[in-house]
Amino acid sequence: VFVPPHPLIKHWISVLRNEQTPCPIFRNALAELGRLLIYEASRDWLPTITGEIQSPLGPASVEFIDPREPISIVPILRAGLALAEHASSVLPATNTYHLGISRDEETLQPSVYLNKLPQNFPEGARVFVVDPMLATGGTVVTAIQLIKDRGVENKQIKVIAAVAAPPALQKLSENFPG
Repeated sequence: VFVPPHPLIKHWISVLRNEQTPCPIFRNALAELGRLLIYEASRDWLPTITGEIQSPLGPASVEFIDPREPISIVPILRAGLALAEHASSVLPATNTYHLGISRDEETLQPSVYLNKLPQNFPEGARVFVVDPMLATGGTVVTAIQLIKDRGVENKQIKVIAAVAAPPALQKLSENFPG
């Protein structure tokens, strides 16, 4: 678990937590927070390649995100959509796959009602799972397991959340140690 110490992140979390925040401002805060969290979560995690370009001042050595290692965003519907709204402005060459997971009111277990994940993710794929609120952890654990079942390793998955309750963090660490 990493909480970036950035003042804008603290600001937008405060706006989200304020019960006086109007709905349009809340939604904007969630989208802005998503952009900042994805930016921070991708730091030192994205694969890069070096190359040479011709700049206005002459040849230059540069570094790019490696396009051979795909990056995917998996928002958990519906709230995950707002948090992932600006993800493409940070990472424009991403694929987005939607997951709809609700809680079965009889069993209290997560139930998948929509799965738009690919049959298999390409080798080396990196996946951001986006869900603003991790309460019990059941939904996010189900999402991660579905992604792992399609060939993605634990170290290639990052969860982006605005708030995570202790039971969710406990369940995540029990199911996916390390």
